[in-house]
Order: sequence, then C-alpha cells, then structure tokens
Amino acid sequence: MAAREAETIGVIVVDVQGDFTKFKNGSLAVEGTDEAYIKAVEESTKKLKAAGFPIFATQDWHPKNHASFFTNHPGKKAFDVIKLHGKDQVLWPPHCVQNSPGAEILLDEKLFDAIVKKGMDPSYDSYSGFQDDGGKRTEMDSLLKRYGIKKLVVYGIATDYCVRATVLDALASGYRVVLIKNLCRGVAPDTTQKALEEMKSKGVLIKGDSALF
Repeated sequence: MAAREAETIGVIVVDVQGDFTKFKNGSLAVEGTDEAYIKAVEESTKKLKAAGFPIFATQDWHPKNHASFFTNHPGKKAFDVIKLHGKDQVLWPPHCVQNSPGAEILLDEKLFDAIVKKGMDPSYDSYSGFQDDGGKRTEMDSLLKRYGIKKLVVYGIATDYCVRATVLDALASGYRVVLIKNLCRGVAPDTTQKALEEMKSKGVLIKGDSALF
C-alpha cells in the first residue's frame, strides 16, 4: 500500500462502549456484542492501525439529565417514543453517563488518533459522530480534513442507529464510505436490514471483513 493511499483513508470505530455490550452487561446491550465480538473489533482495529490508517472513535458521553433517558420523563418507560423538538425520540435506559464505567471505550485507547465525544447536550440525542439531532457539529469533520482523509472505513455499534447516522452524515459531508458489516451489531434485525439497504442505496460499499483493507 502506498503511503499516500494510507493517508487518505481513515477509520471510525463507533461507540464500542460498555453500556452497549453484552460483554459488560450494559444497560443498553446490543445482541451479539459478547467478548468474541470485542476481541474481533480490537484485532481488526490493531491491524488497520499497523497498516498506517488514522483511527478515530466516537464515544457517547451523556449527562445524567439527558433528554433521551426514560428516567427523565415521569410516567414513561424504556423504549417509549415521544415527540422532542418536533421529532420522534426513542426513550432509552440511562446509558453512557459521563465518567461512568458504562461509558468507557472497550478498546485500547492508544489505538485512536482522537476520540470524538457526542451526546453532551442534554436537550438533543446524538447518534451521529458528526452532529447531534439539533445540528450542532462535533469536531469529527474538521479532524478528518486535518488528516487529509477522503474515504472512511466505518464499523461498531449499533448498525441501525449510531453507525447508520455516522455513515449518512459522512456521505453528506463528502466522504466515500466502506462499512465493515461483520464488525457491526444492530439493535433489531428489521431495522438493521433496512439501515444496510439504505446505506448501500446511497453508495456505501458494504464489505464483510476488514482484511480487505
């Protein structure tokens, strides 16, 4: 691989955090996120790092009073849907609370050139690594541009929520995107399949294995 090529491709590892995994008995654990999954993600990420790709992580980092937590809406329960700022909002169990064990990234943080925190505004959910639901941008786009990145390899949790939103915003920001399907896990089979079809229809290249890179 030419050095120039390595410099133009970046990797985004989405929300591989304790609260989203069965491995850590997380409050919002996604199916298939056991120890074997975490090891597979870490091994692939190490290989990509060794190949010279800049690697970035996204990290859900919510305050305790976050609007997406059902506990902050009296009379509501987990997975109820309400209207928030005129949009449908799923109410989640409290998760990835700032400085809590469940918010910790489960991979060696030395693998990452930067970690982009999201979901810090209590008023807006933030599935995407690029912006929250209120349109407030993270530093992700400026970071990628600083590294000269044109193409992204994306994987993580969850296919149908944070991975999907990050991928779609990457496309909207002008990046070409490759999704590593085998390193993603989704919340539900139907929404996961719908998300994969949507991403593919918008030009995302969906690959099974990161060994292709």
